[in-house]
Amino acid sequence: MSTSNRLFLLDAYALIYRSYYAFIKNPRVNSKGENTSAIFGFINTLEDLLKRESPTHLAVAFDPPGPTFRHTAFEAYKAQREKTPETIIWSIPYIKDILRAYQIPILEVEGFEADDVIGTLSLKAEREGFEIFMMTPDKDFGQLVSERSFIYRPRYGSSEFEVMGIKEVNKKFGLDHPCQIIDLLSLMGDASDNIPGCPGIGIVTAQKLIAEFGDVDTLLNNTDKLKGSVKEKIENNLEQILFSRFLATIRRDVPVEFVEKELRMVPRDENKIMSIFEQLEFRALMKKISASNSYALPKTKSSNTQLGEKNNFKPIFVAASQPGAGKKNLAGEHLQTSLWDEQGNTTAASSPSFPKDKTRQNAGNDLFSDNLTAINQDDSSDHLPETTLKSLKTEPHSYHVLDNEGAIQNFIDEFSDTDFFAFSTQTDNKDILNAHLLGIAFAKEKNKAYYLPCPQNQKNCQELLNSFKPLFENESSLKIGYELKNEILVLHNYDLPLRGPLFDILIAHYLIQPELRHKLDFLAKNYLNYQGLTEESILGPKGKNQKSLENLSIDVLSEYASEQADLCLQLKSVLEAEIKKEGIDNLYHEIEAPLIYVLADMENSGVYIDTEALKSSSVLLT
Repeated sequence: MSTSNRLFLLDAYALIYRSYYAFIKNPRVNSKGENTSAIFGFINTLEDLLKRESPTHLAVAFDPPGPTFRHTAFEAYKAQREKTPETIIWSIPYIKDILRAYQIPILEVEGFEADDVIGTLSLKAEREGFEIFMMTPDKDFGQLVSERSFIYRPRYGSSEFEVMGIKEVNKKFGLDHPCQIIDLLSLMGDASDNIPGCPGIGIVTAQKLIAEFGDVDTLLNNTDKLKGSVKEKIENNLEQILFSRFLATIRRDVPVEFVEKELRMVPRDENKIMSIFEQLEFRALMKKISASNSYALPKTKSSNTQLGEKNNFKPIFVAASQPGAGKKNLAGEHLQTSLWDEQGNTTAASSPSFPKDKTRQNAGNDLFSDNLTAINQDDSSDHLPETTLKSLKTEPHSYHVLDNEGAIQNFIDEFSDTDFFAFSTQTDNKDILNAHLLGIAFAKEKNKAYYLPCPQNQKNCQELLNSFKPLFENESSLKIGYELKNEILVLHNYDLPLRGPLFDILIAHYLIQPELRHKLDFLAKNYLNYQGLTEESILGPKGKNQKSLENLSIDVLSEYASEQADLCLQLKSVLEAEIKKEGIDNLYHEIEAPLIYVLADMENSGVYIDTEALKSSSVLLT
C-alpha cells in the first residue's frame, strides 16, 4: 500500500454543532425562513478540506439515533447536555443528502458512538498502510494517536491548521503516551460527557499520579504508597475510577469492515449538489461550485477500480446490543460519530510533513482550544476567524476634526446645500433621554468624514450646535444614520430638531433580513467586506473594567465616530438597492421611515398614566 493513501475521518456532529453555534448570533436564514447555518458551515469546511488536503479517502461519521452501549451501562452518560436544537435535527437529512451527492460515505453503527467507529476504522486502516487524519476538537481522540494516526484540527485563534501526533498530544496533556489520556479521564472525569472520575481529583493531581504510577491499574494496585486525602479519595472510589475508564475508552472493535474502494474519493455529482444548494438558496456556494472544475482527485495505487466507479451501496445499520456482536458493516456504508475528539495509543512518532508550498489556511473551524485547563469542558469554540476584510488600516480615508471656527465654517459652507448626508452621534450614556453629547460625525462622500467634538457643558454645547441647525432642519435633504430614533432624541436634548426624509440603516436591513443581526459592524462585513471598529476594540472587553467613550482621546473617538458615519453613507446605497429589489420601497418610505419621527416623539413625550383609574381597576379586579 502506498504511503500516499491518506484517509480523513470526520466527526459529523462536532462539526455540525460548531457551525450552528458559530452563527448563533448571526444565523443564515433563507427567504423561506429556514435556518441553514449548520449546513452552510459544514459544507464550507468540507470544501475547504477537499481543496486544501486532497485526501485520497474520506468518510463522515455520525452518532446513531438511540442509545449507545455507554448509555446502556450508565444512564447519566451525557445526560447533562441540552436537547439537540431543532435546527440541527432539521439540518441532518440535508447534510446527509449533500454527502451522498459528493459520494462521500456516511458512517453510522447502531449502539456505538462515532468515536468508536473512527477508532475502529483508523486501526484497520493503519494495518493497510494508510495515514489517518481524524478531524475533531475532542480530547478523547488523543488516545487514538499513533505513528500513522493523527488529529487534524484548526489551531485555536490562528489561521493555521495543526496536525497532532504522539509528541504533540503528550506535550498538550503532560503525558508519556497518548493512551494515558484514558487514565487521565478515568481520574479527573470529563464534565462534557458526564464521566464522574474520582471526586476531588483534578487534572494536576491526575497528571502527577499517572507520572508516578504509569496507569490506573498500577495506581489501584499500589494505593498503600499514597498518602493523606489523595489515598482516601482513590481507595473510596476504586469502582468509580474503573467505570470511568470504561466510559472514556474509545472502542476499536466495532462491527465495521474497512473496505478501501468504498472510502476512495471520486467525482461528486454536481447536478445533485446544485439542486440541493438551489433549494437551500446557497447562491454563493453554487457560484463557487460552478466556477471550479471540482477538486483535484489524488491518484492511488491500491485498487484496479477506476475513479468514478465506486459501487453503489446502501447503509447497513448494525444492531449491536452486545458490544462487538452482530453482522459487520462495510466501511463506506452509513455509520456515525463525533468530529473533533482526540486520543492516542502507541509509542512516539512525529507528525507527518505536508508540502511546504501548501498554505494551510483556516476557513473558520476553530474547534479546539489550546487551553488545557478547559479539559473538563467542550473544547470547541464559537470563534470564527475573520476573512480578509478591508479596514481603516487598509483603506485610504480622510477624516477631519472640526476643532476651530475656521474648520467649522468651511464645513457648514460645504454641507449647506447638500442633498443628503450621514451622521452619527456619540454620547456618554446609553440612556438616550439623559445622555450628553460627546460629538457628532458627518459624511457625504465615501471615505471622507468630519467629526465635531462637543463641549461637556450643555449650554456651551447648545450654543455650538446652533450654527448646525439649518443643516439638520433642512426639510429637503436626506438624513442617513443608524437607529435614527435615538439620534433624534439625543439632538432634542440640545434643542436641535431633525427634519426631512430619513434613511435608517437599522430599519432598512430589518425589512430585508428580519432574522439576521443588524449591528453596524455586521452589516459592514457582509455588504462592504469591511471590518469596522467596535466598542470592544476601542474600549476593551465588556465588563466592569471596560472604558467609556468619554475617556477616549479625541483622535480615537473622532476616528470611531467618523467611520460610523462613513459606513452608514456607504451602506445606504447598498440597502436601498436591496429594498427596491425586494419590492418593499413603499413599505419603507411610506410607513417605516415616517414612523421614526412618531416613535421618537412618543418616547420623548412619554405616556400619561391615570393612577387613580389604575387604583380603581386594582380594587375591582382583586
